[in-house]
This record gives sequence, structure tokens and C-alpha cells, in this order.
Amino acid sequence: MTTVGDVTAWLEQFAPSRLAEAWDNVGLLWGDPDALVQRVMTCLTVTSTTAAEAIQEQAGLIVSHHPVLFRATKKIRADLPETGHLWKLARAGIAIASPHTAFDNTRDGINDIICRRLGLVEVAPLRSFTTDPDQAAGPRSFKVVVFTPEPEREVVLSAAFSAGAGRIGAYEECSFAIPGEGTFFGTELASPTVGQRGRRETIRELRLEFVCPAHKLAAVLAAIRANHSYEEPAIDVYPLHENPREDRPPAGAGRIGHFVEPRPLADLALFAGSALGRVPVSIVGDPNRRVIRVAVACGAGDDFLMDAARAGADVLVTGEARFHRALEAEALGIGLLTAGHYATERPGVLELAERIALAFPSLSVWPSRNERDPSRLVGAGGS
Repeated sequence: MTTVGDVTAWLEQFAPSRLAEAWDNVGLLWGDPDALVQRVMTCLTVTSTTAAEAIQEQAGLIVSHHPVLFRATKKIRADLPETGHLWKLARAGIAIASPHTAFDNTRDGINDIICRRLGLVEVAPLRSFTTDPDQAAGPRSFKVVVFTPEPEREVVLSAAFSAGAGRIGAYEECSFAIPGEGTFFGTELASPTVGQRGRRETIRELRLEFVCPAHKLAAVLAAIRANHSYEEPAIDVYPLHENPREDRPPAGAGRIGHFVEPRPLADLALFAGSALGRVPVSIVGDPNRRVIRVAVACGAGDDFLMDAARAGADVLVTGEARFHRALEAEALGIGLLTAGHYATERPGVLELAERIALAFPSLSVWPSRNERDPSRLVGAGGS
């Protein structure tokens, strides 16, 4: 069975908390990590609407992009509009996790999703990390090698898999076996399962290998020892570095990429609005300006304007921008497109549900069906 902790541990591997902004609050924020979960809902924000959907659909976990209790809260009461839905979620036993800016910044995160939808190539972080974030907090996974007699293969593998080893992407119970011969000499203090003390023994064995996430290592090793017949099982543990892929852009804050062919700013605005869910897009800058180099920062990303200008971007595509930031864009001579906070981050909510479902095939996972952008455009304005 899958627990809340299993899903949040997977989230930590996909969008490590060390990639989050210093001011952010990410991870499992609400609930019991040991609780079993069968249904998971993703959403942009936990509101009374999304909370009601989660309760009605009997979700065990909500993965919300925006954190709950982001600011200090002195009261959580059922009769207060700002906390009443949280009280109901607690009574229903529904946990809440948030990846937030770690999801924005990680490889294949929200900013990369926007870049794919826009058709940008040669995408790189707009703000690069000063150190390698994938090595800063130690290895995220290990290769475990254990030597065992052939008849015990299934017993040892089943124990390791049940404890959390052997998962690679959407595949579970992955392992590799190599036959060979092992030797040992049992001293007078030994009690060998096979062979005798006082002489060197040669035994036909299998070398079993499987991967193990860092947070499961202790449990996996304990399970192997508990189910292995040897008094002293031979176990090797190797730290693994992330296997870089050319099709995955590096982690970092914001993104910068370019089009194969330049296009007018106004055309880009129309295209971006269509790519992000048929939404209206506001533009700052000359509509006829030719755009080829594009910076991207989802949500409230106007703070990336100076980064975009320094990177030589023709335009910054973001969710929302303040009035004085628009004036700053004009002064810098850089275009600014704003498509809405919801529109730039909702695509991540949709893809995250698909990713969780692939990683945990036994779970029912869906993006909130009732969540809507609270903003509406009405009327045409004056003359």
C-alpha cells in the first residue's frame, strides 16, 4: 500500500526542496505521513472549492502548488472563511503537500512546461545556481548489492521491494542478478547457515542489484537482513549521481530560450494565450517588435525582469506584473507579456497529476475539476 509519505518522498525527488526559494514553505505541510492513500488530487491552491472536491472524492492527499498556512495563522476555526475549509480537511483526514517554487525551478517543472508549450529551444535557467544543487544535499538514491543463495532470491527481493527498493520511474520491482561463487571462512565465533566453521567454503550465489531512494535505505537494509538466511549477509551500498539527460534542461530559477524563427510581439502574445489555455494576454512594448529570445517566469514573476534584460531577452513571459514593473520594462526596452497567474501555473497542476499517476499506478490521481481562475475580464472600457 502507498502512504502519504511515499508520495511526498517522490515529490521531493522530482522537485527537491533545496530548489525552492528561501522564503518558501514546501513539502508535506499538513497530515500524517504514515497514512495510507489511494486517491490524490492536484490543484493550484487549496480553497473552499478544491477542499470540498477533495472531501467529496475521498482524496487522501492534496498536492497543491501553493502552500497552505503560508503566513502565520493564530486561529484555525470552522466558522472562519479563511480556515473553515482547512478544519474540514483535517476532520476528513486529508493531507496537503506543496512543491511550489521547487516545482517552478526543477527540471521539467512549470517553467519548462511553459517553454515547451511556447516551442522554445536551447532552454537554460534564467538564474543559475552557484553550486550543483543535485550534489549539495548528498545522494538522492543508492545502488544496493546483496549476495544470496539462488533459492533465497525471491524472499530477499520481495523483502527489499516491499521496503521501497527497485522503483525506476513508472516501473517497480526492478533488479538485476549475476550468478557467481562466494567464499568465506567461519571462525569459532561464527554460526554459518551453510558449510562449517574452521574451513574455507565456496558457495554458489547470486549478486542481486537494485536501486533504493535515500529515505528508504535504512528500511531496505533492515528488511534484507531480516529475511536473509546468512548470519552476516554481504551487502554493498553505492551512492548514485543523477544521470543527466540531454533532453532535460538544468534546474534553476526562471528560463531563457529562443525561437527558431523570430516573430512579432503581438503574434507571440496571441500564440502564448492559446498555448496557455486560450486566455487573454497583456503586452508591454511595440506589438511589431521582432522577438526571438524569450525569458519565462511563471506566476508572479515580474521580479525576473532585470534578469531577462541582462540575459538579452527580447521579452519576459510571466503571469502577472505590477504597474511600475511595466514602466521599467519600457525603460529597459524589453517586451513584457502577462497571461495571468492561474494560466501560467495551471499547466503544471495538470502535468503533475499525470506524473504522480505514472509513478504510482495503483493510485487514482486527478487535477481538480472544479478549480477556476478567480479573475474575469468584462467590458471594453471607455472611448
